[in-house]
Amino acid sequence: MTLPRCLTIAGSDSGGGAGIQADLKTFSALGGYGMSVLTAITAQNTVGVQAVFELPATLVAQQIDSVVTDIGVDAVKTGMLANAEIIAVVAEKARLYRWPHLVVDPVMVAKSGDPLLRSDARAALISLLFPLATVVTPNLPEARALTGLEITTIGEMEQAARAIHAMGPRWIVVKGGHLEGDSVDVLFDGERFSYFSSPRIETRHTHGTGCTFASAIAVGLARGLSVPEAVQQAKEYITTALRHAPGLGQGHGPVHHFASWYQAHSNQ
Repeated sequence: MTLPRCLTIAGSDSGGGAGIQADLKTFSALGGYGMSVLTAITAQNTVGVQAVFELPATLVAQQIDSVVTDIGVDAVKTGMLANAEIIAVVAEKARLYRWPHLVVDPVMVAKSGDPLLRSDARAALISLLFPLATVVTPNLPEARALTGLEITTIGEMEQAARAIHAMGPRWIVVKGGHLEGDSVDVLFDGERFSYFSSPRIETRHTHGTGCTFASAIAVGLARGLSVPEAVQQAKEYITTALRHAPGLGQGHGPVHHFASWYQAHSNQ
């Protein structure tokens, strides 16, 4: 059996709840083989980001070359890209290697509010990477930052989805976790909207949800699912992971990436 090959290009979270660590856990939980390219090292926990060290773009490029030329990839997910130079390198490699699927999580700030993308890199993210993306997965603050729109309703989420789709990605998922009521995500392919809803789970343990959701979409695509099927799988996966969050840390704790696996094997 050949495992779907999933590559994450993102920052490291020393607390283990987001970034590279969350991505690799998600890939494994959903049946993929995870590989990683680090863009930055953070000193981070559930209450904030204490330090960030951005890796040289040349080293990011070398990591990508090492993985892709030997093992290969079926889907790539990007998270924290840190700066315009790294974004340019990732876009160059995406074009060079013609990745089958690219899922872009436009990470700009941590759950704690600490910045994870330089302000001058936003334009590079939009112009260089969005046109290469299979799916882009902004949450509401990210969608507001990308479009300048105020987003407080499903209709305004649709408006934001149209605006971001016009920036070049094939599909756009605007995540509605920051709105009141049920958590509704809006998927748009340029013609049709689809909606993915789950009951809201009242918890402060939401660290890494965006990384986890995007990685779940990527592994679904690597396994041959359509984009709507991959988004549905990701929605179900993150909902279960949130519901069974282990309650770690003093701030925004991590979700439980292996909750479904533990449940499936608890009686065996």
